Amino acid sequence: MRLEVIARPSLGRLIGFPAIALALTVVFGSSLALLAGANPFQTLGLILRGAAGSQFALLETLNRATPLIFTGLAVAVAFRAKLWNIGAEAQLYAGALMAVLLGTGALGWPSALLLPAMAGAAMLAGALVLLGPALLKTRLGVDEVVTTLLFNFIMLLFISMLLEGPLKDPMGMGWPQSSRLIPDARLPRIVDGLRLHWGFALALIAAILVWVIQSRTTLGYEMRAVGQNRQAAEFAGIPVGRVILKTALLSGGLAALAGFSEVAGLRGNLSLDLSPGFGYTGIIVAMLALLNPIGVVISAIFVAGVFVGADSMSRAAGVPTYIANIMLATALLTMVLAIALTRYRLRWD
Repeated sequence: MRLEVIARPSLGRLIGFPAIALALTVVFGSSLALLAGANPFQTLGLILRGAAGSQFALLETLNRATPLIFTGLAVAVAFRAKLWNIGAEAQLYAGALMAVLLGTGALGWPSALLLPAMAGAAMLAGALVLLGPALLKTRLGVDEVVTTLLFNFIMLLFISMLLEGPLKDPMGMGWPQSSRLIPDARLPRIVDGLRLHWGFALALIAAILVWVIQSRTTLGYEMRAVGQNRQAAEFAGIPVGRVILKTALLSGGLAALAGFSEVAGLRGNLSLDLSPGFGYTGIIVAMLALLNPIGVVISAIFVAGVFVGADSMSRAAGVPTYIANIMLATALLTMVLAIALTRYRLRWD
């Protein structure tokens, strides 16, 4: 048995296998709900209702999707050029840190100037965090999977040190958290009284800009070329090392915007529980979207809906919320297999 490359996959193959993967995920999740003693159809209905059954539920899903769009875009950009960025969590916290440093009173600017300055500083911090592993990869051949993964723990420990030291809120009753942002440093809400903020609109703009970069610019062409065949790209005269460094700067900056949006739009301060794993979940989002920037938005909303719906389902049906994590892991595994089957066919010799 061998794998044979399909030169031009049919439309049915491109759509059919991913659809089968999602169907298998739903069947597997329903089976788990049945094992937990719940009605699987009722459980799926509760998930849908909890994710989009009301204005509050829908806006909460979009709110949860906002950081996932940023981290999903960061992973999609990096993976497109075969730069395996597993450190979006570190870049997220770097962006959140810069948002707190500038947004707690260091700059007495109005919102129209302060918010762009915070976003720009956050992107710069995230870009520099990923620039280190990218330089190690291009100059010394160090595996970026290891370095970016370790940077997650380094950044968390660094943030913990700051929150127990110079950044600790004197009015926080001893809790390891930073001071709160000033009002001019907060992103306004899209709907009064609900948590969805303008960071979601920023995420949509970022997705469109990434799509334009990847499909309409020289850099996007070079990123795709390096990702598909590095040796061929070098032979064609593409500066591979420079392209990887540019990709790292863009990817790290996008992941940092997730930290900026969470601090400025939702939390208002920095703490160690700012991210429940948005950086790692961004990998699932990007893979489900087949590394397509517009697909990342849809994938992030789907993943966020599963999480929000699972919380509501757990309260109503008494089923553990961990089913959502299992469903997403199953979706990732089946989608990877589906992607392989769209590009290759099995041949028996």
